[in-house]
Amino acid sequence: MSLCAMLTFQASKTKAILALLQGCDTLKRLRKIHGHVITNGLQHHPAISNKLLNFCAISVSGCLTYAQLLFHFHIQNPQTQDWNCMIRGFSQSPSPLHAISYYNHMLSSSASDSPPDTFSFSFVLKACERVKAQSKCKEVHGAVVRYGYDKDVVVCTNLIKSYAGNGSVDNARRVFDEMSDRDLVSWNSMIYCYSHASLHHEALNMYNLMRMNNVGLDGFTIVGLLSSCAHLGALNTGLKMHQIARERGFSGSIYVGNALIDMYAKCGNLDGAFGVFERMRKRDAFTWNSMIIGYGVHGRGDEAIYFFEKMMMAGVQPNSITFLGLLCGCSHQGLVENGVDYFYMMSSKFNISPGIKHYGCLVDLFGRAGMLEKAVQVIRTSHAQDDPVLWRTLLGSCKIHKNVEIGEVAMKNLIQLGSSNAGDYVLLATIYFRAKDADGVAKMRKLIKNQGIRTTPGWSWIEVGDQVHKFVVDDKSHPDTEEIYRKLKEVIQQAALHDCHSFTKFVSQAFSREIIVRNRVRFHHFKGGWCSCKDYW
Repeated sequence: MSLCAMLTFQASKTKAILALLQGCDTLKRLRKIHGHVITNGLQHHPAISNKLLNFCAISVSGCLTYAQLLFHFHIQNPQTQDWNCMIRGFSQSPSPLHAISYYNHMLSSSASDSPPDTFSFSFVLKACERVKAQSKCKEVHGAVVRYGYDKDVVVCTNLIKSYAGNGSVDNARRVFDEMSDRDLVSWNSMIYCYSHASLHHEALNMYNLMRMNNVGLDGFTIVGLLSSCAHLGALNTGLKMHQIARERGFSGSIYVGNALIDMYAKCGNLDGAFGVFERMRKRDAFTWNSMIIGYGVHGRGDEAIYFFEKMMMAGVQPNSITFLGLLCGCSHQGLVENGVDYFYMMSSKFNISPGIKHYGCLVDLFGRAGMLEKAVQVIRTSHAQDDPVLWRTLLGSCKIHKNVEIGEVAMKNLIQLGSSNAGDYVLLATIYFRAKDADGVAKMRKLIKNQGIRTTPGWSWIEVGDQVHKFVVDDKSHPDTEEIYRKLKEVIQQAALHDCHSFTKFVSQAFSREIIVRNRVRFHHFKGGWCSCKDYW
């Protein structure tokens, strides 16, 4: 056979194998093709080896172990695209640290024909985000600048996401501000960054900047903003987001629908949440959980149970979040037997192991019902008795029932665990005060003073129009401070003799206002001197 004919034959075999690889969809089939590659001596052919590597590293049917074998034994001179396959594959895998390792080897190989590119940086930044490697993220940022990718929109957007995932908001904002060109994904990433860091005011402010720059928005923007509205209780802004979602055709998205339910529930508007739920054509576990949790934190345990039963009828599998909502609802409505049944149903029927939050709900369930000894027993027999959350929950229940003895037990355990804080001491002092134990109050005050214990200032917010106003204790920064304090003085004068819960009931009656108050764990709806919790709180 002549050289020309041999080359033509070899080219046809190469073309045939490439065609087979193009249509390959299983690892079993790939192994057979790989066998043909080896028997035909084409294992070092760049195009073929890259196709094999690409399938093994990136395809859902691939295998990263197989990809590593190919990379190290078949690819003699790895090119940028080969390195990218490995970095990308591991960045999305359960072992993202390997992505960083391959990136490091890529740079240390110092081969002029395999420099990092947009994809290299994007994938390694994803790995840095997943493993919380902030220092590595900064190092990669330096390489981005050195290789001239600091103006690349995709790379900079991934830098923002990586910094956000590592809790470095200032660095993320600095990258954003220095971008010469920003697309919608860049803006969405900054909104996510602020929301993820619980800087929800900043997230909403970012949206105002978007509007000024005529960026537009999409479903991801809506979901991010609704999350911040939910945390701030910014119902009016949330309503505007809902209107925009309807106008732009985003309300049909299950993700937008879920975010709307969450927003309405956390802003105290259960009718709004139910309306969205009813109109959703498709629902997932998150949809049902949002309704169950929504009714649970509003103290409407019966409705939470109703939605759970409907969830079961719909064939949707509950998860640990589902049971948190159920237990919360049972706790706040005093449905002790139901709550206990659901707690044990988790593991017996659905094979879900209770976590610390579930045990905390069970302690709260017994504690609120005055069954404090049962609550102590739950803590003692749980696998998490060394977790301060359980003892702090018990301490809160002792305040409700003025139980000094068990309150002291809870405090003793918090101190032994080295987890006591200023709030715990104040709570125990309140228990002594309510039990008319003057010596106990004096002891706590002396302890707080001698140890220089300081409480974190409380804060609250209120939405007027589409603006959220935040207030800290003794705050005088608001431009309407004088008017606010004048009105507050009038309210206090009329209700000075009532405690907090009774005080709010009185205010709702005296000023003919419906007041929705969210404390640390639930909502209270006050109207006409009556509270939705029926004084079970």
